[in-house]
Amino acid sequence: MAGDTTPERPWPVRHLAPKVADYVARMPPVWVEGQVLNVRRWNTLLFLTLRDTDLDMSLSVTLPAVAAMSLGEKFADGAHVVVHARPQYQVKKGSLGFAADRVRLVGLGELLARIEHLKGVLAAEGLFDDSRKRPLPFLPAVVGLVCAQQGDAEHDVVSNARARWPAVQFEIRRVTVQGPSAVPEVSAAIAELDADPRVEVVVVARGGGSFEDLLPFSNETLVRAAAACRTPLISAIGHHLDTPLLDLVADLRASTPTDAAKRVVPDVTEERARIVQARTRSRAAVTHRIAREESALAHVRTRPVMARPETLVAPHEDALHRDTARARSLLDAALAQAATTTARLAGQVRALSPAATLARGYAVVQRADGAVVRSPDEVTAGDRLRVRVAAGELAADVVDA
Repeated sequence: MAGDTTPERPWPVRHLAPKVADYVARMPPVWVEGQVLNVRRWNTLLFLTLRDTDLDMSLSVTLPAVAAMSLGEKFADGAHVVVHARPQYQVKKGSLGFAADRVRLVGLGELLARIEHLKGVLAAEGLFDDSRKRPLPFLPAVVGLVCAQQGDAEHDVVSNARARWPAVQFEIRRVTVQGPSAVPEVSAAIAELDADPRVEVVVVARGGGSFEDLLPFSNETLVRAAAACRTPLISAIGHHLDTPLLDLVADLRASTPTDAAKRVVPDVTEERARIVQARTRSRAAVTHRIAREESALAHVRTRPVMARPETLVAPHEDALHRDTARARSLLDAALAQAATTTARLAGQVRALSPAATLARGYAVVQRADGAVVRSPDEVTAGDRLRVRVAAGELAADVVDA
């Protein structure tokens, strides 16, 4: 048994290889999907490599030529196929391969159906919602660019952007944009640029291609990497007929790399023209406002009230003089009437006053206790009396009563 082997008692290769082959032979056949590469024919067999379209992984497959005969010229390098194969261990070479007996092409309709299904799943998660879209910065200082190692996309973005705004700088990541390396390389480049605090917007650019070439940009891993990017992202795949899922998750979709350059930075010429236009409008508005205010001020100054401000006070002054004269006249009349009334009352008072009677020669006789004597019977001989006359009073003694 394998557990009984030791460094001193190992299995020789000739003993292990058949056991591995026997173990692999017991594995059931499986349907495998991939992209055909390096198809070679030897006698009645076809030798090919089946590559994963998303990751850099491949398998060696043998296939009877008759099994692929019905596919004709469609079965060639680059074809997307599904094969029914059984694992097979080559004892002499020590390698694992697959012996296939059936093969069929994965049609465009099936690929579209898979992408449409993934689109529905991602949409249900909200990855395509407009609420997730972030506005682009008006004038980014540094733009991150993910593009092919060779191609026109980089030139189109950089040259057109710098023609519009010469001061813009680029942080460029050149990656593989098709094939099995595209998904991990593009995803890593997006994450790297997103982590750079200097980068204010990321552009993923490719100059178009066939539907099969653009499949990585509808890959779930790549789409989720773009959705996780916190920096605003522009998708510029340059494909008009179909819409890769990256276009839907990006914050902005540009039709071409050139269009992305126009969207990412403003045109310095247009901005200068807008500034000149704004200054002209502002100057005209201020000039018009000053002219209007000057005209209004001149109109106000021509009014009589401004030419002779005293006209505002004159009517009130005249009214004040009239009211003062009337008040004085009324007061004089009231005082004269009051003086007449006072004189009349004073005459009446003087006529009724005892002093007036005394002035006519009469006198008031009072006893010592102050009582007025009205009858001779009220006094007796020897009483001391007080006699009040107009000019004063005098004392008198009663001699005979």
